[in-house]
Amino acid sequence: MPETGPQTTSTAQRGLAALLGIPRPLLFGFIGLLLFMVGDGVEAGYLDTYMLHHGHTQGDVNLMFTTYGVSVMISAWLAGPLSDLYGPRRTMWAGLVMWAVLEVGFLSLGLGPDNLTMTLLFYTLRGFAYPLFAYGFLVWIAAVTPARMLGSAAGWFWFSFSAGLPTLGSQFARYTIPSIGELATFWCSLGLVILGGLVALLLVREPTGSKSLLPAGTDRKKAFFGSISITWREPKTMAAGIIRTINTSSEYAFLAIMPAFFVDELHFSQAQWLDLLSLIFLGNILFNLVAGMLADKLGHRFVVAVGGCVGCCVTIPLFYYVPLWYPGNFPLAALAGFIYGGTVAAFVPMSGLMPLICPKEKAAALSILGLGAGASTWVGPAVVGICESWFGMGLEGVIWSFSGLYLAAGILTLCLRISPEARRHTEMLEKKHTLRDREAYAMEHAV
Repeated sequence: MPETGPQTTSTAQRGLAALLGIPRPLLFGFIGLLLFMVGDGVEAGYLDTYMLHHGHTQGDVNLMFTTYGVSVMISAWLAGPLSDLYGPRRTMWAGLVMWAVLEVGFLSLGLGPDNLTMTLLFYTLRGFAYPLFAYGFLVWIAAVTPARMLGSAAGWFWFSFSAGLPTLGSQFARYTIPSIGELATFWCSLGLVILGGLVALLLVREPTGSKSLLPAGTDRKKAFFGSISITWREPKTMAAGIIRTINTSSEYAFLAIMPAFFVDELHFSQAQWLDLLSLIFLGNILFNLVAGMLADKLGHRFVVAVGGCVGCCVTIPLFYYVPLWYPGNFPLAALAGFIYGGTVAAFVPMSGLMPLICPKEKAAALSILGLGAGASTWVGPAVVGICESWFGMGLEGVIWSFSGLYLAAGILTLCLRISPEARRHTEMLEKKHTLRDREAYAMEHAV
């Protein structure tokens, strides 16, 4: 076939990065994202207890995390249209600068002097920062990655994202707090975020991310609001947003209700619960990569529907019942949690599927996924509240409610089909990528 030569040459040129499914021009972006999210995740394991130990109430803490979650949700949506208008690089710079400036205010005017008003103000505003950096980079990935690598690239994005927040970030705090104290550890997170941001923004030289992604002559106002109107112009994006909301809703719900179940009812130790939580996220991190790579081989929608929706429908009840069936058996409980974390990761190909469904409006389509990701932070706990307050369900009822939600999400995946027109547009972009790779290779090896 005529395309075999260029593809082979391009693969040789990209080397190990291509074999791993990483777009070579963005390699340092993935490294920078990992460091950035490690810094952002340093506080995840102890910010709530820090505030409680310094005289604030649980209601104060809940309010702070609620307002922060709303900011994250709005910013996750804004990252798409802003990347379209001004380019992913500028959007990421905005997120980095905002995070650094607001963190200084958060620590020096809020947490340091235990001023609740300033703590609430700066933490809420800082919620706008990391999504601009992280999801701006996701738009950059979608803009320059060939369709054949989108699943793997999305897997690496979520690997870097999840490995930092909360996994490695919490582990960083675990080892630094005994040495330098809690407040100083917060300041260390600022250094990690700045380091990660600079690695990504100074070492990635790929030119596409430095300019607007909109075609010349596009009405900017229309393009900005297009990231909202796309939900009714392309109803598939609304279905995808709902699926993405369901995706991590159970994780946020379980962070609130499962500690009491394992510690108070099953009599696991606090350390065992924390170890179990780490294993859940470990499963999630590892399967982020597996799901992305499988999507490039088996199809994005298939992996989401079977591995994610059907998988979570089955593993959520197992996560609840296995510890009940085998009391005190930590290895089996950990295995159930690890598998559950893996099935949650099987939704990763959504980030690769949406640019294929809407190839002409990739950023707008991804902004709806970002909105869904942000919404899941409060939808999960809301489902628990509705089940318990309105229907009088216990934990078992909540478990089966979430299982049903994932089954409903599986049905919604039937809507996520790539139209012939979208497929033709993607094929045209693929030819451009192949030509660009061939020209780059020729320039590098010109005598």
